[in-house]
Amino acid sequence: MWLAVAVICLIQQAMHSEVFGRHLNPQTLMSTPEIIQSWGYPNEQYEVLTDDGYFLQLYRIPFGIHSHWKKGNNPAVLLVSGLITDNRCWILNLPNNSLGFALADAGYDVWMLNVRGSAWSRRHQNLSIEQEEFWNFSFHEMGIYDIPATMKFILKETKQDTLYYIGHSQGATLGLIAFSIMPQLAQKVNLFMLFAPSYTMVGTGGPLLFFKLLPDGLKKFIWGNKEFCILPSKLKAVNAKLCSFVIIDKICVQIFSIIFGDNKKNVNVSRFDVYAGTFPDFTSVKTVIHWGQVAKTEEFKYFDYGHKNKAVYNLTTPPVYKLEDMTVPTAVWSAGKDIITDKRDIDRLLPRITHLIFHKHLPDWQHTDFLTGLDAPKYLYPDLLGLMEHYK
Repeated sequence: MWLAVAVICLIQQAMHSEVFGRHLNPQTLMSTPEIIQSWGYPNEQYEVLTDDGYFLQLYRIPFGIHSHWKKGNNPAVLLVSGLITDNRCWILNLPNNSLGFALADAGYDVWMLNVRGSAWSRRHQNLSIEQEEFWNFSFHEMGIYDIPATMKFILKETKQDTLYYIGHSQGATLGLIAFSIMPQLAQKVNLFMLFAPSYTMVGTGGPLLFFKLLPDGLKKFIWGNKEFCILPSKLKAVNAKLCSFVIIDKICVQIFSIIFGDNKKNVNVSRFDVYAGTFPDFTSVKTVIHWGQVAKTEEFKYFDYGHKNKAVYNLTTPPVYKLEDMTVPTAVWSAGKDIITDKRDIDRLLPRITHLIFHKHLPDWQHTDFLTGLDAPKYLYPDLLGLMEHYK
């Protein structure tokens, strides 16, 4: 109780004291199109309909502004974000330090997806978000419906035969599922790039360990059977504004370090209000339960329906994802201080990728350094762009 009182007093002092300077960024609480436009980049917005009726928001930066490349036949690249993050994660920093903008300036046609259930993809042909059936999906459905529909849309819109795929955390997982189950889809990918891919959660620590250990029934008791929401949008907006105050921003950094891993020297503290305004996003309770099942069994399997498995799969236990069937050239990056995707889990994943062409381990990085790390232009972008050029 006394800690809570102290924090409240600190916040009140920050609100009324000049000692606590403020650095609220213009991009704080902006939407994806607003952020893109604020930096002077071209922006396009589309809606993709999946085969099972979900409408997904898809955003495009067709070309950059700091290069000679202009809209035309630029190679398409699809960026897919992780669990409870949205596609703004690719454009949170200044343009030279945000992968979405950096790729556009390097001559790529950049597409950023918001998967079903996120704050920006909450429509269905026949269902409302108030209905339990709307939320009857996990990351499996994202992989087998959202990714194919999005890729098909991009290739049709750009009149290209192939594209690049970059996924962070769960965004990488969706590619693993899609390309191992649908080999014809994998043939449309020049290169599959995974940043800190979520796999079986072996070695996962921090607060996520709580969700890993929490029984499925208790998860449903706390969050129900619909939306998984840690922080409502209004409180997220309050968080963002609080993180714009000097000293409080350091507390925000510390909290994120506890969640994702500690590499504070690589964080742009002055942009933390922007980060806090986008995280955490929303997903389904079923997605969280599915990850809990994977973590407990340490096996990358389909959703476990218990006694209903026989009816769903004609098996008593859910099948394992056959990652060995994936034929697309694949590059993996991992981080040494990542407490979401531990190195032990990466070591379990790599032997199952039969067409692994590159792996780089960054010992000082944590889970989100791939998105917001100050030294990403030095340690990530050159290898990434070199591989993309090679696999054109």
